[in-house]
Amino acid sequence: MKTEFIFLFSGLLIGSFVQAQSPNALDSYVRQGLERNIVVQQKSISLEKAMLSLKMAKGMFAPSVSLLGNFTSGEGGRSINFPIGDIMNPVYATLNQLTASDQFPRLENVNTNFFPRDFYDVRARTSMPLLNTDLIYNKKINAQQVLLQEYEVQVYQRELVRNIKVAYFNYLSAREGVVIYQSALTRAQEGKRVNEALLANGKGLPAYVLRSQSEIENIKAQLVDAERQVENGRLYFNFLLNREGTEEINTDFVPELSTVTTLLAEDALPTQREELLQIKTAQELNQQVLKMNKLFWAPRGSGFVDLGAQAENLEYSSKANYYLYGFQLEMPLFAGFTNRYKISQSRLDVRNAELNVDQVNRQLRLSTEVSRNALVSAFQNYQSALKQLEAAQSYQRLIEKGYKEGVNTFIEAVDARNQLTSAELLVRVNLYKVLVAEASLERETAAYPLN
Repeated sequence: MKTEFIFLFSGLLIGSFVQAQSPNALDSYVRQGLERNIVVQQKSISLEKAMLSLKMAKGMFAPSVSLLGNFTSGEGGRSINFPIGDIMNPVYATLNQLTASDQFPRLENVNTNFFPRDFYDVRARTSMPLLNTDLIYNKKINAQQVLLQEYEVQVYQRELVRNIKVAYFNYLSAREGVVIYQSALTRAQEGKRVNEALLANGKGLPAYVLRSQSEIENIKAQLVDAERQVENGRLYFNFLLNREGTEEINTDFVPELSTVTTLLAEDALPTQREELLQIKTAQELNQQVLKMNKLFWAPRGSGFVDLGAQAENLEYSSKANYYLYGFQLEMPLFAGFTNRYKISQSRLDVRNAELNVDQVNRQLRLSTEVSRNALVSAFQNYQSALKQLEAAQSYQRLIEKGYKEGVNTFIEAVDARNQLTSAELLVRVNLYKVLVAEASLERETAAYPLN
């Protein structure tokens, strides 16, 4: 049954629409919006920041080199007395007597402060993590966050594409409403002219002329309202494209619905919707956090190497050079069961993400089916409006002819003109409702190519 309807639908479309002479006009506006829209630019900045965070996470595995230096000098405070003279001088005196020389000089006792005098220490330190599971999972988490930002940009881009198309169709619909009201105004003015001619020939009534003038004023009021809708539509459309509100819009567009049958025939399910991919990525991110928290007990090791020089009194020699290396190891043993609670929280986050995936999947399937049904209904309403227009045109021609011949009344002529105007408006409105419904289904199935 569904296949038969699609074939019938295709046949009606082929007979009802002409190929657009400028099929890329709307796509050009869509591309402009994707490039110039301020919100897209803001979300692109967030994506760039996420990519920089990923690069930072990768850089944490590389060695870091820093230059360190300090200078220390002081006097006073605590000191240490070392009686080197009292210890060595008797020995030196005996040696001098035995050797009959002054080869061994007299020594003074030493009193040394703890504070160094003009001591400097300059070194280049190279440090590097050797074992750290937090860094490994931090890189994986940042990679997932980059994907989340990419999907967020694409989600808004798809919504923007739909909004641009809907705004464009509403603008065209409003413009055609102006044309229809202008045509209705012309018909009403012609009706007034006929009534004035009949009155001049003694066949009409003054009330008919007054009624014609009232009809003209009513159409003028509707025309002013339609023109205001055109202006508001232009402002909103240019706002989406980040352009000046008064900038003109290219209206060289012929409605063409050959893609509608494709959308309906595919019966596509939203398996590749960015919203669903975003939720699945968030689920994977929570799983990575859970794995990281489970490895709280894993030891963390790092190493460092210092190459430098140090000496007192600001002196430098080859003896001042030194190197120093070392290793650090940290292994948590107990933290008040906080790590256990973190693991439990992470498990809950993973479970919540799984439920979100199922919920979003159901919502997307529902919205897709609703949009599909709305498109079918919109086209059926359009076909009905075409038949109403055909009947209204025939009816108006007959009544107008009969009125001029005196067969039909003036009220019937006014009613016929109003029916024709309403039928013309209904056709154009329903036509653009089909296009809007198509844009909505295209949004739900992620059919528009962003790249």
